[in-house]
Amino acid sequence: MPEVIFNGPDGRLEGRYQHGKKPGAPVALLLHPHPEHGGTMNNKIVYVLFQAFARRGFSTMRFNFRGVGRSQGAFDRGEGELSDAASALDWLQTYNPNAAGCWVGGFSFGAWIGMQLLMRRPEIDGFLSIAPPANMFDFSFLAPCPSSGLIVNGANDDIVTPESVEKLVAKLSLQKDIVIDHRVIESANHFFHGKIDTLVETIDSYLDAALEPNKAVAE
Repeated sequence: MPEVIFNGPDGRLEGRYQHGKKPGAPVALLLHPHPEHGGTMNNKIVYVLFQAFARRGFSTMRFNFRGVGRSQGAFDRGEGELSDAASALDWLQTYNPNAAGCWVGGFSFGAWIGMQLLMRRPEIDGFLSIAPPANMFDFSFLAPCPSSGLIVNGANDDIVTPESVEKLVAKLSLQKDIVIDHRVIESANHFFHGKIDTLVETIDSYLDAALEPNKAVAE
């Protein structure tokens, strides 16, 4: 899994990239949890997301936000991290100019950044948001949400309240032509301890259905 270093708005950013084997392979960008709470691109759930897309033939990237690992810069309360994500997507698109599609995924803080990126980049076809922190950050920018996607949270999450995620899903589901697939994993906490296999199955089942018309990409 090649290491990549690319230019961000506040210095160089460190990532891991796996190139799709098929011409025109779609791209996927995966975003990690809060930098000030130990979040890195090597987070287990981010790696699960990365592998889910890589197995399906996507050109797939995860990277460290500014100030994390070997990425330069310092934490910027989300504004700078959104710019970092946009730069990462620019890099992905530069190396995959004929990509057949574009997805974004994120866990916790990374889900919040991913949903903001979704609003700024109309080429994003779908999203995966794992434990989006709807009780901590403002998601009102999703008006309207431009793409369908999957939202997953744990029933026993004591960091992101399940009620706040339910309210977010209910709001997004009112929009015409947008389908939000909401899955709640029983007995799972914020980090899905002991429930990673269930999370993998949930992500796989969603992507298999969502990507069915493009199944040949991974073959």
